[in-house]
Amino acid sequence: MIKVIRKSYWILVVAVFINSCSERKEYSEQDVVLEWAKMATYITQFTPANSPTFASRGFGYIGLTMYESVVHGFQNNNSLQGQLNGLDQLPQPENDKTYSWELSLNAGQAQILRQIYLQTSDENKARIDSLEQDIYQSYSDKINDLEIVERSVSYGKEVANAIFEWSKSDGGHRGYLYNFDKEMVHPERPGSWKPPLFAQSFSHYPLHPHWGENRRFLKENSALELPNMIPYDTIPGSPYYEEFMEVYKKDLALTQEEKEAAIWWGDDPDVSFTPPGHSYYYVTLAVEKKLPSMIEATEAYAKTSIAVADAFINCWEWKYHFFSERPNTFIPKFIDQEWESFWPDPPFPAFPSGHAINAGAMATVLEHEFGKEVQITDRAHEGRERDEVRDTDFVVRSFNSFWEAAQETADSRFYGGIHTPQDNNVGLEEGVKIAKNVINLNWRKSD
Repeated sequence: MIKVIRKSYWILVVAVFINSCSERKEYSEQDVVLEWAKMATYITQFTPANSPTFASRGFGYIGLTMYESVVHGFQNNNSLQGQLNGLDQLPQPENDKTYSWELSLNAGQAQILRQIYLQTSDENKARIDSLEQDIYQSYSDKINDLEIVERSVSYGKEVANAIFEWSKSDGGHRGYLYNFDKEMVHPERPGSWKPPLFAQSFSHYPLHPHWGENRRFLKENSALELPNMIPYDTIPGSPYYEEFMEVYKKDLALTQEEKEAAIWWGDDPDVSFTPPGHSYYYVTLAVEKKLPSMIEATEAYAKTSIAVADAFINCWEWKYHFFSERPNTFIPKFIDQEWESFWPDPPFPAFPSGHAINAGAMATVLEHEFGKEVQITDRAHEGRERDEVRDTDFVVRSFNSFWEAAQETADSRFYGGIHTPQDNNVGLEEGVKIAKNVINLNWRKSD
């Protein structure tokens, strides 16, 4: 009787093992890229004390690591070693040795996410570990050569470690620990930014006032000229006054669709994956739609994330150079003292718009990679509870091009009453310049 029970037990164990193997997910090379991109946006959204600035930096290094962990497996592509600002040396794969580039990417993404988001929860760290293990198991089972597996995993981690070490000297390392500088002396001049009463943040100190001093990924982006800003003037009819009058008039005539755009693109870091995360999400939408090869997909993530990271550094340098006011201070003082914007002010100066420069950079890269006419359905906030304060639902957005999405991103800040047209127009223009510098790096052997 005991022998029969033991025999039955082992039959059950074998059956469970076979069943678990049959249920194990198989990951294509596109799956590996996409699952890690989605993990990056998830970790960004659900890690406390995040900000658009810190998130932009994180995605820059995450996207770069994704590309560098596989680039040597593709003869037509170049590493960015020696092309980026101070990135002079990266680990090299062994000559004439076989690698699984999927395993290399898998190990590299897990490693860089753990390092960039050191402060994330244990639950999130377990999510990273779980995805890494699932993909590892999927590919190691198929390869059936332990040396190849170990070599690939080791290389991915080495690349991530090298990029992370380089990141630590850029000025933004662990930037969430110093979001607000309480020692900063605010410039006091006509038209200067002042902490708003109607705000997204509890702080009356501006966010990351020194972010513009950080090292760019590209030296070319640190050499861009200061954009022009309309001179301060309170006389009705003057160019400066009319910028704010346009905001005021738009607020009085907001359509329901414009309200929906305003809340959709808010991307408050307390409840979303931030504006840079929204750009990274758009790469995912493009990759899911176009199904490019692994190297093409990783190149798109790297280009977009590097462009957005540099866009935020430039934007923050210019914001604190001009230290310009928002409509919530100008309009009540000079147009209508009872006025309040549809969307609350973020805790930093206005010019140029961070949303716009980020979106301009994103759209420029993705149009270059995937074409100008690509239909997109943005479901980033699908299912979110209605915004009862603004009596508006989160409505899925559809676009016929990446630039159409970028334009609505910029316009949404105008609809929200927190940016003037010049803030948005200049932001879009500068985002294009920054992205073109990234595109013009020598990504391909034929470039």
